[in-house]
Amino acid sequence: MQQTFITNDAVIFGLLLGIIYFTFYTSSLENRFWKRFYTFFPSILVCYFVPGLLNAFNIVDGEQSKLYDVASKYLLPACLLYFTISIDFNALKQLGGKAIIVFLAGTLGVMIGGPASLWIVKMISPETVAGETWRGLATIAGSWIGGSANQTALREVFNPPAEIFSQAIAIDVLTAELWLALLLYGVGHATKIDKWFRADTRAVDDVRIKIENRAKENARNPTVQDILLILFIGFGATAVAHACADIIVPSIEHNYPNLKKFSLTSSSFWVISLVTIFGLLLSQTKARKIEDVGASKFGSIFLFILIATIGMKMNIFAALEKPQLFLVGIIWMLFHASFTLIAAYLTKAPYFFTAVGSQANVGGAASASVVAAAFHPSLASVGVLLAILGYALGTYCGYLTGLMMQWVVS
Repeated sequence: MQQTFITNDAVIFGLLLGIIYFTFYTSSLENRFWKRFYTFFPSILVCYFVPGLLNAFNIVDGEQSKLYDVASKYLLPACLLYFTISIDFNALKQLGGKAIIVFLAGTLGVMIGGPASLWIVKMISPETVAGETWRGLATIAGSWIGGSANQTALREVFNPPAEIFSQAIAIDVLTAELWLALLLYGVGHATKIDKWFRADTRAVDDVRIKIENRAKENARNPTVQDILLILFIGFGATAVAHACADIIVPSIEHNYPNLKKFSLTSSSFWVISLVTIFGLLLSQTKARKIEDVGASKFGSIFLFILIATIGMKMNIFAALEKPQLFLVGIIWMLFHASFTLIAAYLTKAPYFFTAVGSQANVGGAASASVVAAAFHPSLASVGVLLAILGYALGTYCGYLTGLMMQWVVS
């Protein structure tokens, strides 16, 4: 057995933060090389795979490190709360029914497409999806309905083996990036598509103006007190969720042991579910104002730390051991795309809602805002708005999708 070069978690944590900062810094550069590099290798993929390479070459030992345990227990719940607390139901209403219908159709496409694609590939090649493969694939449902935070949450719930989760990450990112490229191509033909859909684009302009005005009115630089409030709300809600889970889980194990097959005896399931509910409830109170001083930025930092610690546990070379699994991802994405486009056509929704609604599901806030900004820079916030709804639904809908996928292969 080869000796690990770095074993001190303090040193490893500093190294991971260095990787995250370098990724953020280089992805923001206008340099032609870096622009082309991140076109093919998205920043989130880099933050997964570089720590994975460190683990593969015995520079660090992901299995022995305690960093993932800390990040998943404390940072993940706070991250989910920061993403959901800023949801603005009034702004969602202003988007109109068409935007929500197209978005939810995309969600339904992911939920149906997951078990359906698994069943189709099972008929063609049973060995491809045998064993616990469904556990890793189920986490993709969280990613494609909400985002990486939801995927990580479902990883905690379904607990897939490391090599299977590595394969799921590869399928998730590569398939999603291919779909993103197709949607961005469609932006250049949006006028023709809108004409074919007979769409009315006035609602998009109205919402853009309102969101711009609200952001200008409320944004301000955070004080130390503001930052402490952000941390208190995030970790306070996390503490309450853990306390509730410590009561609920033993009760279920004692009184309803059969519910274990639905992961209802998982402490992580209850912590994640409860903290998402807390975020939605707090979004209806004055607590949601922590977004005005950057709560979601804390969420993003926590998320990338979490992603890096997950990557450190990955078997990077196992990610491409089953290329036939990509067939599941392609069929799955075809279901999502079909549901989204059919809903847009039937409701005569603008292509803007089609593209942004789809990416709010499949890509999360980052990709949704990129697609929205491709129409007009000031529309980026509309993409974020829909993506927040995805964060709210991702864990719950992804969990149900995972159960259906388990049923298909059983």
